[in-house]
Amino acid sequence: MIADLVRRTRTVRRFQEERALEPALLRDLVELSRLGGSARNGQVLKYMVITDQALRQALFPLLGWAGYLPDWPGPAAGERPAAYVVCLLDKELLKGAESEAHCDLGIATQNLLLGAAEQGVFGCRIGAFAPAVMHRLLQLEERFKVLLVVALGYPAESVVLEELGPDGDIRYWHDAQGVHHVPKRSFEDIILEPSVGL
Repeated sequence: MIADLVRRTRTVRRFQEERALEPALLRDLVELSRLGGSARNGQVLKYMVITDQALRQALFPLLGWAGYLPDWPGPAAGERPAAYVVCLLDKELLKGAESEAHCDLGIATQNLLLGAAEQGVFGCRIGAFAPAVMHRLLQLEERFKVLLVVALGYPAESVVLEELGPDGDIRYWHDAQGVHHVPKRSFEDIILEPSVGL
């Protein structure tokens, strides 16, 4: 059921690094991204799947992992992603504003992560990275712009949703056992009633 899958699809930042992801699975996940809606049907996104260990190791230090955990440098060796999907904007295909591509990107990566969770694989969208260095590392043509990196793997941590406290603090945290806690606003806090008397 889609509701159960959405509830299970959480951001994971620590992985069972030694468990490889099958190429066919990664291809299927990119296929789910491809099938998502696209502004003006421009289909301006391209994808690069990275599984090579040396390239993963070179990519890792270019990524920012958890802004609300400033003392945590990211997953330790052995807990790093088994694969990355680099999401690229093909500027030669862009007809509208780049903001439209970001809408496409949200749809595409949610499709990918939902499909991954269905297979017991989880991920983390990473928007903090060194773009110029990454561009050189991946030997990208000038027409491509890196928009997002999705880290993927079998999880090595648990993620628990919490009700947002009265202080309104939205920052996630790790407890003493390493469980990742994520506060969420309540349904009542996010739903608005339409005004009447138009």
